[in-house]
Amino acid sequence: MELINSLLFMLNEMSPYILLGFLIAGLMHAFVPQQTFARHLSGTGWKAVVKSALIGVPLPLCSCGVLPTAIAMRRNGASRAASTSFLIATPQTGVDSIAATWSLLGPAFAVVRPVAALVTAVAGGIAVGKTERGEANTTNLHATDQSEELRDRSFGGKCVAALKYGFIDLVGSIGGWLVAGLIIAALITVYVPADFFSVLGQNPILSMIAVLVIAIPMYVCATGSIPIALSLVMKGLSPGTALVLLMAGPAANFASFTLISREMGRRQAIIYLLSIIAGAMAFGLLIDYVLPVGWFSITEMHAVCNHHVSDFGIFPTVCSGILVILLGISLVRRNINQHKITGEMTKEYTIKGMNCPHCQATVAKCISSVNGVEQVDVNLSTGIATVEGNHNAEDIVNAVRNAGFDVI
Repeated sequence: MELINSLLFMLNEMSPYILLGFLIAGLMHAFVPQQTFARHLSGTGWKAVVKSALIGVPLPLCSCGVLPTAIAMRRNGASRAASTSFLIATPQTGVDSIAATWSLLGPAFAVVRPVAALVTAVAGGIAVGKTERGEANTTNLHATDQSEELRDRSFGGKCVAALKYGFIDLVGSIGGWLVAGLIIAALITVYVPADFFSVLGQNPILSMIAVLVIAIPMYVCATGSIPIALSLVMKGLSPGTALVLLMAGPAANFASFTLISREMGRRQAIIYLLSIIAGAMAFGLLIDYVLPVGWFSITEMHAVCNHHVSDFGIFPTVCSGILVILLGISLVRRNINQHKITGEMTKEYTIKGMNCPHCQATVAKCISSVNGVEQVDVNLSTGIATVEGNHNAEDIVNAVRNAGFDVI
């Protein structure tokens, strides 16, 4: 019962803000399509780096979802520096995660988190820019996204598209990670002893290094990391350590590092990773040793064990119910879409780098655009794309790689 109570408490705290974030994200998607961002961010120099970071901070894209956008920027003429800046800033935050951060971790975290992402992205982009040394950008991309179909829609049609993207597509993209984050946070809150992290809590630098070792290999979205960060702070880790998790967890994982190495070069990928690590540590130490302690007194904001179901307000409870329904619809749609393909001209391809339904949809769309492809099924859990039709395997490989993923 205590586990369920803890889970419901965090869900009620986050749901109104998450729904608001989904709505804003949908409006951004419908009225300012992805290709517009790629076009405006194409360029070189420090101004392009800053612009890339500024635009990337509010975008609700996860670390895997941002890769196709950044690669589109790169092949539309953007420098490695601008593309790297966008890659660092975007997955760390988003309008949905900023709103959810405010709800669980307070206004100070909600302000520091995007500022840290912005500064880290600009620093990383400039560092990558110094390695380019006037290198010409000769790559070109015939990028396609929803912009063509959205451009011709009426205002009402765009509003419908915004609602569909925000409350259907985006929920499907991060819903699983959000649920996982809530469950992990509730388990930590209920079953981890209060003094379990006492040793690490007394040494913030050691605790930050430990969190980095765990966070960098794994994948967790910006919103799903919030309840985990809250539960760790409630168990004794410092607020600065929580910020390290919030920055490193969403922005860095091995799949992203591999794809960035291939598209931009290994040196740029190493700078990208080191920028995230250095930025997370620097801002974590800033919170723990420089900024006022009262700004980040999360334990005073929340007393999870003292909250009971009867204490929950009507509005957040309704929002939680809506969010649960949306998550259920997303699960049903995913099961329906995973149909079985059979036929004499069926081939299977193993896709590398998919972490969420957003990646799954991107891969399916790019494969469907290949001549001769009649039907596509992309299984997210196995990473296998089953393709039916008289198609050229090399065209499939090129299409998948142009979308920012790898295929074997």
